[in-house]
Amino acid sequence: MTIAPGFAEDYRAGFVCFVGRPNAGKSTLTNALVGEKIAITSSKPQTTRHPVRGILSDEHAQLVVVDTPGLHKPRTLLGERLNDTVRETLLDVDVVAFCLPADQRPGPGDQFIARELDELRRARRTPVIAVATKADLVSRDQLAEHLIAIDQLGDFDEIVPVSAKDGMQLDVVRRLITERLPLSPPLYPDDVLTDEPTEVMVAELVREAALEGVRDEMPHSLAVVVEEMLPREDRPADKPLLDVRVNVFVERPSQKAIIIGKGGSRLREVGTTARRGIEEYLGQRVHLDLHVKVAKDWQRDPKQLQRLGF
Repeated sequence: MTIAPGFAEDYRAGFVCFVGRPNAGKSTLTNALVGEKIAITSSKPQTTRHPVRGILSDEHAQLVVVDTPGLHKPRTLLGERLNDTVRETLLDVDVVAFCLPADQRPGPGDQFIARELDELRRARRTPVIAVATKADLVSRDQLAEHLIAIDQLGDFDEIVPVSAKDGMQLDVVRRLITERLPLSPPLYPDDVLTDEPTEVMVAELVREAALEGVRDEMPHSLAVVVEEMLPREDRPADKPLLDVRVNVFVERPSQKAIIIGKGGSRLREVGTTARRGIEEYLGQRVHLDLHVKVAKDWQRDPKQLQRLGF
């Protein structure tokens, strides 16, 4: 007897969550595994604001990859809510992959996460795989030292080095996760790559473009909301155009000036980069209308957080 018509008895499907402190390579690894860009990446910490599901399907299994914000010591109400998002996600996945960048020694933040994952394993018996990300950035000896340091953090089911940049051991990570998923038919159609709403993905692409080259404090202060997405009327059927209106929120007038740039030069660069990404994602031409607004101290204001989708 098979699990479902057309699927073998040993077919597996389930959810895997990548966790780690900010800037640990979680989003880059998610994109590399899925083979498409479904999570924004940046050199700035706390880039990810929403859990993003990337879906990997083949004839043997379906992995639903949940990318989460980095767990961190919160300094604002936004930070507290991001941490709550991670903890809620962990309660509803089948496997956890703990990302620890190979070019950085495990520190207090990693120890904090390791303790939380140890409690999760004891309470729910959720398998935890430790993933040494960014393995291409260090020598073999440095990588060996890093793997030993990871082993000392906790009792993990597996420890595996990986490089999302050059594809090193991506297949191993996928196999180790798949082996620990429950027997189940697919949870999504096999041609679906993500279940994120289009508006969320568009907003994330704009935010990624806006984050390039800004000062360290800006990522925490920048939020993006898609106001509307409407097909342009009276366009030929073979040349559709989508009008996308987006508001970029910052906390202070000085930050607004940075995003806009002298004479609007930087905002034009942000718009061009974001539009290209959106067009690639949607597969059609887009007219992107960007507006920068100040929402004073929105990270600490419950009403503004709710209005901005947090």
